[in-house]
Amino acid sequence: MSLSNVFGIAGSAMNAQTVRLNTTASNLANAESVSSSLDETYRARKPVFSLKADNLEAPFAQNDVTQGQGVEVLGIVESDAPLRQEYNPNHPMADDNGYVYYPNVNVVEEMADMISASRSFQINAEIMNTAKQMVQRTLSLGQ
Repeated sequence: MSLSNVFGIAGSAMNAQTVRLNTTASNLANAESVSSSLDETYRARKPVFSLKADNLEAPFAQNDVTQGQGVEVLGIVESDAPLRQEYNPNHPMADDNGYVYYPNVNVVEEMADMISASRSFQINAEIMNTAKQMVQRTLSLGQ
């Protein structure tokens, strides 16, 4: 792996963590939204990541682990966890049975996910900065 690949790999990781932060922010923004039916209720979303590899046939040094070229976002899936329903017949959004429906967003889990994604983004930014400094020092050796 050349040093120039580090920028592409760290950049793809930063992009993936940006998607993760955006979906987490969307989940938190909709955590207390109310709906009058199960079909219209917001469901928590999570990004799905995958190894981005240029050559899956070339094994890495040991254990037949392939050399990755970063991470890619395959898509965003909705959680299949059950929605919260609350009996509140006086609520303007209550259905015919008096229930209102809340999203299946766990705020504590989302905050932990946000901290993790933010920290991962920062680490990859540091990796890019360190690689840049290494390239600059290598170029200054000839002076």
